[in-house]
Amino acid sequence: MSDNRKQTALQVHQLFKPLKELTVTDFPADSTTPQSVQSGLSTNAAGTLAYVTIIPAIIFLVAEPYNKNPFVRFHSWQSIFLGIAMFAVDMVLSFIPILGWFILVPLAMLGFFIVWIICMMKAYKGERFKLPVIGNFAEQQAGQ
Repeated sequence: MSDNRKQTALQVHQLFKPLKELTVTDFPADSTTPQSVQSGLSTNAAGTLAYVTIIPAIIFLVAEPYNKNPFVRFHSWQSIFLGIAMFAVDMVLSFIPILGWFILVPLAMLGFFIVWIICMMKAYKGERFKLPVIGNFAEQQAGQ
């Protein structure tokens, strides 16, 4: 090993040596009381993420801090029912040849996309936006 490398290694060792020698008593004690740990996601963010796919909606219905919150439960159920409705409409319209395939299905999916974006925006703002038929089912399942 050359002298430059030895000297550089020694300098690096000297830089990190004080870190090894520090103990807990070297740091001042915090005089404030500890804050309670939060779950990580705000209620609005969890309600919004429930609309991303059905998977986060199901996770929020099962995961401990979120399944107790009525706002998150409502948006999770509404997201699940919106996905089911979208799938059902797609299946029905797909049986109509030509007109269904090239006109009705794309229009219906565009409509669902717009509703999906509106639901996400309302959930992010903290609003309980209830879709006409699906919202009633979501409220029943969420327990309100």
